[in-house]
Amino acid sequence: MTPAPFLLLESPHWRDYELLDSGDGLKLERFGAFTFVRPEAQALWKPSLSKKEWDAAQAVFQPSAEESGGHWIEKKKIPERWKMEYGDLKFWAMTTPGRHLGVFPEVASHWDWMADSISRADRTANVLNLFGYTGLASLAAASAGAKVTHVDASKKSVSWARENQELSGLSDKPIRWIVDDALKFVQREARRGTKYDGIVLDPPKFGRGPKGEVWEVYRSLPDLLSACKDVISDQPLFLVLTMYAVKASAVHAGQALDEIMRDCRGSVERGELVTRETSARRLISQAVFARWRAQ
Repeated sequence: MTPAPFLLLESPHWRDYELLDSGDGLKLERFGAFTFVRPEAQALWKPSLSKKEWDAAQAVFQPSAEESGGHWIEKKKIPERWKMEYGDLKFWAMTTPGRHLGVFPEVASHWDWMADSISRADRTANVLNLFGYTGLASLAAASAGAKVTHVDASKKSVSWARENQELSGLSDKPIRWIVDDALKFVQREARRGTKYDGIVLDPPKFGRGPKGEVWEVYRSLPDLLSACKDVISDQPLFLVLTMYAVKASAVHAGQALDEIMRDCRGSVERGELVTRETSARRLISQAVFARWRAQ
């Protein structure tokens, strides 16, 4: 098997997001008009900006002993939520107990890549977005002309995604919003004979479905990928897998996609999603990915 190309993917088209600086296990970021300090274990160096510039952040996330737990310390008043934009997409951002703010900016490179595949297709693509969170990948696909099924186990996240759809002026686009366990949903779609031309997978390390189903990425992902193989159309356009906070490398993610797409005419890329500082121009690796696209 020929090794898949290894890429460091940046998302350079942001106007409403910047990684301002990083260091001492932290990162300083701008989301819209507001700046935040969040933990970043991989920032093994010293910050480039001054303490005064870091202290000007509106809020700092203070982690707890529980994984992904913690709380925000608000140093200056910020609204409950605020608008952000990426290209023609508009969405709401807000602080959450899990240190996130409703958008993973580094994934925008996938949105652009996916939208390009959809817009160049000779048909209306049917796209499945699993673990869809606040819906930005779904909106990018729908805006490019796809029919989209968005699945997430969190009712709150799906409601947030629907609000982003309205804010983006895409309410007329064909998007199905589904609150369900990803694996169970895909298995039911396979029994129904439903087929998808593109699949987006952004699984968490751990999670629970709406009925208490346990998701553990190392144990659950092989079954989900196998199920996805059963719902891929005869003329697929793309499949993209992004993995956060895991020890698996991009090599493993690439091999997993190659296994299920080997009978289709196309190629796999794999690598890391990275964000470049605007201060010292250093890179922060955010996630590993693998993606397949038709030739």
